[in-house]
Amino acid sequence: MEVINPATGEHIETYEQADASDVEATLTRASEAFNDWRDRPLRERENLLSRVADVLRDGKAEYAELITQEMGKPISQATAEIEKCIWGCEHYAQHASVYLADEHHPSPAGSRVKTAYDPLGAVLAVMPWNFPFWQVFRFAAPYLTAGNVGILKHATNVPGCARAIEDIFRTAGYPDGVFQSLLGPVEYVDDIIADERVRAATLTGSGQAGRAVASTAGENLKKTVLELGGSDPFIVLDDANIEHVAEKGAWARNQNGGQSCIAAKRFVVHDAVYDEFVDQLVEEVEALTIGDPLNEETDVGPQARADFCTDLHEQVTASVDAGATVLTGGEPLDRPGAYYKPTVLKDVPADCPADSEELFGPVATVYHANDEAEALEIANDTRFGLGASIWTADRERGERLARNIDAGCVYVNQLVKSDPRVPFGGIGDSGYGRELSAIGIQEFVNRKTIWVE
Repeated sequence: MEVINPATGEHIETYEQADASDVEATLTRASEAFNDWRDRPLRERENLLSRVADVLRDGKAEYAELITQEMGKPISQATAEIEKCIWGCEHYAQHASVYLADEHHPSPAGSRVKTAYDPLGAVLAVMPWNFPFWQVFRFAAPYLTAGNVGILKHATNVPGCARAIEDIFRTAGYPDGVFQSLLGPVEYVDDIIADERVRAATLTGSGQAGRAVASTAGENLKKTVLELGGSDPFIVLDDANIEHVAEKGAWARNQNGGQSCIAAKRFVVHDAVYDEFVDQLVEEVEALTIGDPLNEETDVGPQARADFCTDLHEQVTASVDAGATVLTGGEPLDRPGAYYKPTVLKDVPADCPADSEELFGPVATVYHANDEAEALEIANDTRFGLGASIWTADRERGERLARNIDAGCVYVNQLVKSDPRVPFGGIGDSGYGRELSAIGIQEFVNRKTIWVE
């Protein structure tokens, strides 16, 4: 497993992939660890998670640099990712006991009826490279604290991050086998899900990968949570502050090199402000600093792998051939590394790649809407349903429109984001189930009814 620095194309390190015997040993350790871990007091598990936050805090600079070197995220954004992991751990360390408290129900006289939340067992997590720490802690913090044990199958281009996270839990004092990283090929995933020692699976990734995991899990009656792709609309209404919104829009599309499921991807703009917004958006995009991701001043680094850059350019080229207009960008940068120039497209024809596929890179598509009703129609004209944002001076108007958006989360005058305090997830081809908040920690538990006469 060879790791290449996407900013330079240079080799970083080679890791040995797991084989079938490693998979078996991992499953055995997970099963044995669960028998003890599930019986640990919840307060003890919360305390250990608090120690994880401390380890993350102590190594923040080191972990951020590791992220940047393996997948190219600008160092300032990688640091923010580690800080978010700390927040997520602290949140569940403080609130897990509340989220998992027995729920008492009305019952006949002399009876006691309640719902208890018991852990399921080993959970397989198939995680992506774009947020290589946050995506992992987003599942590990709640699921492990609920009493489950975790097996991480991370993306093949961030094995150093996978190993570092495993070491973080070990350093914090977690028992052997409670959290394990398996650097195995994707071919092992089906067998792991089917194994009776694994009780559930969660995946963040592509629709194709999600369907494969869901199919295998369904055949084996295993619970799943899937967070898949997105084509998030960024709706600009006629009363929005265009200068402010264009600045936010440029950031929303290009943060992490545009490699985010919840990045703003389709800019749906009201006729009254369309020309002004497009001009301002192009200006903001062209002002972004592209360069060495280890430089604190860099806004946009490379794509995570060279082939991702090639695939993105093929989508853009096909869209332009179909009739889309390039306002800025539209090509890879002529420099070492997997850099793609931040791009804005307009006049995007229906069913071309820029319209019907997820562009996982710094490419914004702009749509013209004659009025509010057409803006909603365009926003909902997608098979995805992860996030959306609405920009307006009228908060009540924004909330009213938010209720008509087909998505798992809608933000008014705010960028789409995940937050430990609120549920996160999508509908349609963006997946199902929810992470984070009380709902997230309760996804992989047995909601057990206990009735005592």
